[in-house]
Amino acid sequence: MGAAIFARDGSRGSPSLKARLIMILTQCPVCAAELPPLSAKQCSRCKTRYCGPACQKQHWEAGGHDKLCKLIRKGGGAEQYHADTMYTEAVAVATMACAEDTKGQTCYICTQALHWKTKEGLVRMCSCRGTAGFAHVSCLAEQAKILVAEALENNWDNSRFLPRWHQWVTCSLCEQQYHGFVRCALGWACWKTYVGRPDRDEVRSMAMGLLGNGLYEVGQNEGALSVQEAELAFLRCLGAPAYAVLCVQTNLANTYVALGRKEQALCLQREVYYGRSRLDGEEHRSTLRAATNYATSLVVLNRCEEAKSVLRKTMPVARRVLGQNDELMLKTRSVHAEAFYRDPNATLDDLREAVTTIEDLERIARRVLGGAHPTTAGIGRDLQYSRAALAARQGTPPGNARP
Repeated sequence: MGAAIFARDGSRGSPSLKARLIMILTQCPVCAAELPPLSAKQCSRCKTRYCGPACQKQHWEAGGHDKLCKLIRKGGGAEQYHADTMYTEAVAVATMACAEDTKGQTCYICTQALHWKTKEGLVRMCSCRGTAGFAHVSCLAEQAKILVAEALENNWDNSRFLPRWHQWVTCSLCEQQYHGFVRCALGWACWKTYVGRPDRDEVRSMAMGLLGNGLYEVGQNEGALSVQEAELAFLRCLGAPAYAVLCVQTNLANTYVALGRKEQALCLQREVYYGRSRLDGEEHRSTLRAATNYATSLVVLNRCEEAKSVLRKTMPVARRVLGQNDELMLKTRSVHAEAFYRDPNATLDDLREAVTTIEDLERIARRVLGGAHPTTAGIGRDLQYSRAALAARQGTPPGNARP
């Protein structure tokens, strides 16, 4: 494949959980030092990578690598062995999280309750309702792998390749993206599928992106940060096109927010927004998403007037391009309403309008995405906060606040 398929919608010391969670390529397994993206000292047998000869020697003599080396090599090398191990753990967590919801159901792909080979249970975590959408992570991964393999074999361009690629994280029934622990498990599934490709391979880099997003989904933000920084370094080494770099910067900025690094996030979101506007134009979905992310960062820093200014320009375009039921449109409108109810200078009418808007958003989100979806839950929290702000202004208990 050529570059045309690029797209994507620690300190020294003892190895930490972060070091174990992340790909081995990002940190030394002995001291947790960051490794260079494309060159590092490595074991000649299993390809485990180190910051230098001293750590490699220590790992062999005192760290147990002498016993694990053969096992790792038989498992496909250090990266593949690590990815397979973390994938198995992630699937176990996802199936446990879905256990109550999946009782008595069967996989819509293989029609079995337990996977015939792995014996794993079922998951869902999309927007399917009733008895629809239950599946094994292994079946979802195999389905995506087959679809992407066909696209790669035929050297399809972006317009045909990317819908296939998105099947790694999108339910083929409700056509909404997976979330939570299922998204994380699918991130590891994607990474373990393509980790064996050459370091400079575009698809390998895209898989890294899905893994970073999956870790972010379940609050493993330090892990997501390490993966996303590694991905960004890889893309720059590859001389990737601007839009691929902008995708990674968007994800990195979201992780900065989750880690409390708000000013860094704002600077990056601003850069992405203006970069998307120049590259894709104002009506492109990526530009609209970048505008929403930029406005969100402004609201987080209580710069509500600036957020309103950005969204006044974005909202009419988003309504025309996306439609009222689109998840991104729901997020954009909720950020706009949040900019009003969090503004200390908001009028009583502003607060009433914010509450009314968010009530409408919650109804739409429940109908389109379901009550358990993270976006619906986020809008629900916004509704509580906006009602509280209105009640405080009116001098009434929150439950009695009226728009």
